[in-house]
Amino acid sequence: MRTLPNFIGGEFVESNSGNRLEKFDPATAEVIASVTASDHQDVEQAVAAARLAFPSWSRTPTAERARLLLALASKIEQHQESLAVAETRDTGKPIRLSRSVDIPRAAANFRFFATAILHAHSEAYRTDNQALNYTLRQPRGVAGLISPWNLPLYLLSWKIAPALATGNTVVAKPSELTPTTATLLAELAHEVGIPAGVLNVVHGQGAAAGAALVAHPQVPTISFTGGTVTGAAIAQAAAPLFKKLTLELGGKNPTILFADANLEEAVAGSLRAAFENQGEICLCGSRIFVERAIYQRFLDRFVAATLRLKLGDPLDENTQQGALISAQHRERVEQYIELAKSEGGALLCGGQRPTLEGRCRNGYFLQPTIVTALPIRCRVNLEEIFGPVVTISPFDTEQEVIEAANATPFGLSASIWTNHLGRAHRVAEQLECGTVWVNCWLLRDLRVPFGGIKSSGVGKEGGDEALRFFTEAKTVCVSYPSVDEKPT
Repeated sequence: MRTLPNFIGGEFVESNSGNRLEKFDPATAEVIASVTASDHQDVEQAVAAARLAFPSWSRTPTAERARLLLALASKIEQHQESLAVAETRDTGKPIRLSRSVDIPRAAANFRFFATAILHAHSEAYRTDNQALNYTLRQPRGVAGLISPWNLPLYLLSWKIAPALATGNTVVAKPSELTPTTATLLAELAHEVGIPAGVLNVVHGQGAAAGAALVAHPQVPTISFTGGTVTGAAIAQAAAPLFKKLTLELGGKNPTILFADANLEEAVAGSLRAAFENQGEICLCGSRIFVERAIYQRFLDRFVAATLRLKLGDPLDENTQQGALISAQHRERVEQYIELAKSEGGALLCGGQRPTLEGRCRNGYFLQPTIVTALPIRCRVNLEEIFGPVVTISPFDTEQEVIEAANATPFGLSASIWTNHLGRAHRVAEQLECGTVWVNCWLLRDLRVPFGGIKSSGVGKEGGDEALRFFTEAKTVCVSYPSVDEKPT
């Protein structure tokens, strides 16, 4: 069993209180780690270390910061297998995802931002009254980074990489449900020589460690990915302190299939969008709208494909559906399935706890679930479930499906499946969300802005947006004399 301490000021330390949390393997329900439980005292210690390291790190030459982050990316790649196993044991996700997506993406995040800062430039404007204006972008100080449990290292590195690249120091608070890879990342950062205090990792529950980090007056920058309710509380706490925020929150994302779509590709893409990572991705397409002309054909193929998904031990490389993150979360998802029945929904498959043998017999598994015949504006179609539950509804007109897709308070992403180019552009423009995929899902480019609207969040991450978020713009105006003036 692992023991996971904090990483503060370049050292691995226990919490001041000595309190600890048990970390369970979702696939077995067994305790696999003992995690230090931090509070405001530990956050204070981490912030002090980050503040002490900031002046030197912010003045470190760009090329040297890039070198260290590239070295960290290489370390992640060297330890890909051990990191992948740790991620799967923490989350319950299939090992194939940890190996092919989560850990490679973490390395890619550090590579991308390490090289991006080498090509940064400043805007300059010459004014008519013989003056030159130019812009400096300077690091903001200590960044408080709070990441979720569904894509632990993937999303934590998505925040840490641009923060460190631009010269900030970091206090990171990973989810208490998935703490392991954050500690392993701290070990690798220490090995490559990232200076003490530049990266700090504080474990603990959100109500203690997370809240203390958000409220700390010397942490001017907060980046949070997680639930909408928690995001609202963070915004309320940060507003009086005028902190700079990005909040990447929940989603209730539509998948829209028109009759002219390639049906085989649309079924495969919609299936992945619905059930990848057990539906525990904020970008999952949990509402499928199908044009009535192909509705039954799609439904038959989609149900058959869902029934073929292999559910089982996440450490088996053939597993396609792993365990949900916790017993409590599984119960929450099951409550939504019962709610779907009470709202008039028809379950076409799933909705049950599977019977597994061997080491996973007590794990938090749930069959992929398909629900039809629900009203468009019922709770199950409006609220984020964050599990392996998808609803499918027919539609007749383009305007009808646009209105249905926009009916939720969320606005994170959407997918459109069509071979009509004009329709793709037209519908994408009218959907109320931050990202629209056409004939694909979760095809990511690290250069593009990422984030939602409405209850799905505030601010954008990725590419230049991230570099801007972690820096403060300063304009310098230099007036210079004309050639016939004598210098003073």
